[in-house]
Amino acid sequence: MIYFRGCTARERETTIADATEKLLKLANIDYITLDDEACCGSFLLRTGFEKEASEQIEKNKTIFENEKILTSCAGCYKTFKQDYDNIDVIHISMLLRDLINDNKISLDKIDFNVTYHDACHLARHCNEFDAPRDVIKSVANLVEMDNNKENSLCCGAGGGVKSAYPELSHEVSKARIKQAKDSGADLLITACPFCKLNLKNQGITVLDLTEFIIGDFNE
Repeated sequence: MIYFRGCTARERETTIADATEKLLKLANIDYITLDDEACCGSFLLRTGFEKEASEQIEKNKTIFENEKILTSCAGCYKTFKQDYDNIDVIHISMLLRDLINDNKISLDKIDFNVTYHDACHLARHCNEFDAPRDVIKSVANLVEMDNNKENSLCCGAGGGVKSAYPELSHEVSKARIKQAKDSGADLLITACPFCKLNLKNQGITVLDLTEFIIGDFNE
């Protein structure tokens, strides 16, 4: 298995990559990371650079063919699944659910209220709503925000919005954070490094799913 960290977890939200690798080791999963890991091409595709994205995808395909790919990033997962041909890819939320169901990792349930933000690329684009929730429910009490699953609000970061329209991106994230606070949860969990990057530092603790789960082992 290749653990594809993705640009954000590799360069900016490195605690997500660290937590993921700790979980893989706890589950005794053999994996590698790439020292020269390049972008999956998602950002290029979503911002209209289709030619450059196609070139990037062609370069990556020679590395990823006949390999199983694990991603932290919802955008990377969508790109490998829908924009590459014949790539065997799994998102970390799906793998964690499998590991819990197969008793490969054991978690202690805590009486703690958390809410979950659906990343657009994982949820609406790939119809994966249940895996992150199943993982969360194995550890804590899940309380939903008013907008969730296919009706979830965007975090405001995707599609180049955070880079091109930072003020708009911030306003969108503020609306989502308000819903998280209104849910009564003590913690907001995401399953995408880009979402975490745009939602954090706004009055509620924001963690990636892997950071939340590894915390159970570090208690």
